[in-house]
Amino acid sequence: MDKSKRRTVIAGNWKMNKTPSEARTLACEIAKALEGLDTCDCVDVVVCVPFVDICTVAEALKGTRIKIGAQNVHFKKSGAYTGEISAPMLAECGVTHVVVGHSERRQYFGETDEVVNLRAKAALEEGITPIICVGELLAERDAGITEEVVSRQTKLALAGFSADEVKRTIIAYEPVWAIGTGRNATAEQAEEVCALIRNIIAGLHGKEIAEAVTIQYGGSMKAGNAAELLAQPDVDGGLIGGASLSAEEFVEIVKAAL
Repeated sequence: MDKSKRRTVIAGNWKMNKTPSEARTLACEIAKALEGLDTCDCVDVVVCVPFVDICTVAEALKGTRIKIGAQNVHFKKSGAYTGEISAPMLAECGVTHVVVGHSERRQYFGETDEVVNLRAKAALEEGITPIICVGELLAERDAGITEEVVSRQTKLALAGFSADEVKRTIIAYEPVWAIGTGRNATAEQAEEVCALIRNIIAGLHGKEIAEAVTIQYGGSMKAGNAAELLAQPDVDGGLIGGASLSAEEFVEIVKAAL
């Protein structure tokens, strides 16, 4: 696979962390640490922050190349959906990316593959890039059904997408068994599943489209393992959890991608 045909994307997922004032401080620390690094030609840097932090972080990062992401989006533009946030709302706040289908949303809030598909479509309609998360549980990996699980999630997430919409989508492989458990996937295991995802997309839309899709690894990527993971031919970046809450470590991961 020719990695030059697609963007490398390093996205920090801050999860439910940082008040607006704390978020401003972290965003400024990241921006300062990235000064002088020429990332525009090969790497996109995104921070996916809590809803209440979006406007504060967008203001703090104005004039930088760092993009703003959200952590979820509703599939309707408006309506009686108390507590939800729509894609038009996010777009007007300057959001360019949004995480959908994260394992924590699936686990704690019962999100189905069909709902993930609707959320991703809603994002695309507003010009927002969805970062669609797929990945297997520990029991599923131990049962030897990783391929079946990831294949199902990927196909249902992209159901009804045009080839152009697929090209504008990021897929993040997050092995749930390797997130915050102390058990890490090897670079070879990450590559194996990222390559599987690309082959699934090729089966749906052809090799040319598959080669254009950014596929991230989202299973506890850190400064210490980022270079090895990012060197894999089908790993085009990372969806970074805990490590993105440290400006120093997050920037080291960005450097590993350059």
